[in-house]
Amino acid sequence: MWQRIQTAVQMIYPPRCLGCGDLTESDFGLCGSCWRETPFIGGAVCESCGVPLPGEADGHRIECDDCMKTPRPWRDGRSALLYDGKARSLILALKHGDRPELARPAARWMALAGRDLFRENMLIAPVPLHWSRLLKRRYNQSALLAQHLGRQTGLEACPDLLVRRTRTPVLDGKTAAQRMETLENAIAAHPRRLRQMQGRDILLVDDVMTSGATLTSCARVCRASGANHIFVLTLARVAKDT
Repeated sequence: MWQRIQTAVQMIYPPRCLGCGDLTESDFGLCGSCWRETPFIGGAVCESCGVPLPGEADGHRIECDDCMKTPRPWRDGRSALLYDGKARSLILALKHGDRPELARPAARWMALAGRDLFRENMLIAPVPLHWSRLLKRRYNQSALLAQHLGRQTGLEACPDLLVRRTRTPVLDGKTAAQRMETLENAIAAHPRRLRQMQGRDILLVDDVMTSGATLTSCARVCRASGANHIFVLTLARVAKDT
């Protein structure tokens, strides 16, 4: 009976590609063309920020020039995609195109990319969105990713562990130093969630990492609030040559 219902639903609503809408073999998937145009990150990556690096992983810790020059306030970081091509289109659709359903498959990609980051009793927390922007968008895409990632990994997710106290201007086009200055004191720990992060490893989740300024601000707040080790996992990473 259940199999018949599923068959009927698939006939009425056949699986469609997340990228272009063409028919696919399974729900929440990409067609062959969109898959080829989606730059998944693989091979050697910077252990701190997840950006792809030339060569092959050799079992030793490797970092990009930026992370060696300015150490991150977190232990390790990973990203599933490069912010380019079809990945950029999907993320913009999730963020501004009112397509929250994209968060589910995106979290699955993130779980694969971040499989080395997960720790027992780790707490997943999204980068917060200011309430005024939340009213406009109706959802925080980072919180959706964190929620689905929690379901994928079995780890606890806390959507409001951190709060954005001030509405900061758009950071696009600003230098790393300008981004850090703009974000100073903009993010804080939710006073009712402080006990949840005491002594625990925290996994910070965001849709895109550019300079890492926002994640840096979040990581510093977590450490100052009593968290143990901080890790970061983003859906996409902006690389200098993209």
